[in-house]
Amino acid sequence: MSSYYVDIHVIQSVPPSNVNRDDTGSPKSALYGGVRRARVSSQAWKKAVRTSFKSFLPASQTGARTLRVVELLMNRLTTDPYGLSEEEARDRALAVVKALGLKAEKPRAKSESAKEPVERTQYLVFYSNQQLDRLADLAASTEGKVSGTDAKKAADSDHGIEVALFGRMVADSKDLNVDSAVQVAHALSTHAVETEADYFTAVDDYKLDEDDAGAGMIGTVEFTSETLYRFATVAVSTLEGNLGDVDLTADAAAAFVRGFVMSMPTGKQNTFANNTVPDAVVVQVRKGRSASFVGAFEEPVRSDNGGFVAASCRALASYAHDCEDAFLGVPEASFVTRVGSRTDAVDAMGTQMPMDELVSSVRDTVATLLRDES
Repeated sequence: MSSYYVDIHVIQSVPPSNVNRDDTGSPKSALYGGVRRARVSSQAWKKAVRTSFKSFLPASQTGARTLRVVELLMNRLTTDPYGLSEEEARDRALAVVKALGLKAEKPRAKSESAKEPVERTQYLVFYSNQQLDRLADLAASTEGKVSGTDAKKAADSDHGIEVALFGRMVADSKDLNVDSAVQVAHALSTHAVETEADYFTAVDDYKLDEDDAGAGMIGTVEFTSETLYRFATVAVSTLEGNLGDVDLTADAAAAFVRGFVMSMPTGKQNTFANNTVPDAVVVQVRKGRSASFVGAFEEPVRSDNGGFVAASCRALASYAHDCEDAFLGVPEASFVTRVGSRTDAVDAMGTQMPMDELVSSVRDTVATLLRDES
């Protein structure tokens, strides 16, 4: 069976912002092509995509990555149709978690008066809502010890779109692992950047005449502004293996395209309101291998009439053309959504259409290719 990949390339300008900061509060950066670039980590953008799923996917296709699996099961067991007491729900939830091969411990209480904490797993685990529902049903219907086979059966099917895309690693129970079907690159600025600092003051609204004239608070926040190249890819065959259904696989690939393109990590967003949409999006369906075009920006783009978007789009289109001539050949399908005349260059990479039509076209292409292979 052939392997297909959905490659997503995005050029997006972002104004002064601190989308993703390091342990000192500075915007993340990286050296590439010998110059300092703005960087947004893949983890930050994956979280943004998963958060966006809540707005357009049904709950049955999403899930939770959490230490609080016991609590999530208790929430189900204490409500209809089970209606168990909190103590009974806790015992049964712990029995299921133990049957899954997970260790759960009580966290330290924050204070003596605080409510007794519920046990948490030792590391984050990722289950779809359908799997949590089945585990709760298993807990409610089992007296005493829960069968490990039954627990793992409940947790190892109906992964839903979110778990099927992002995968799951369970260190203590490797048979519950799910291979990730998605790779997300760290977003990089197409040009060199400098980190700047904003010195800010906050005024005390209730200041009396006898108070000093100073501000109520002062501080600094670091920021950058950049034009980013963002890249992600979906391994369609892996995704189909996780979901076991052609139409659901096509829905999942389309959902990831929409979520990746339209999402934005929320770091310091209330401070900077950097709610931009992409300037140009190119989605290509390739056979055999995926291909990032980040090499288009190894030599940093120079400001073009005061901006980077037009020059970045020209560099992307030119490099993609050269890569296809030398190594890749043409994709199975290629779709473009872009804004304004600055992005004209990427028209050479595919058929231009609005975003909703692009998402539908990706879905139809994936479904057709998979059906032709079956």
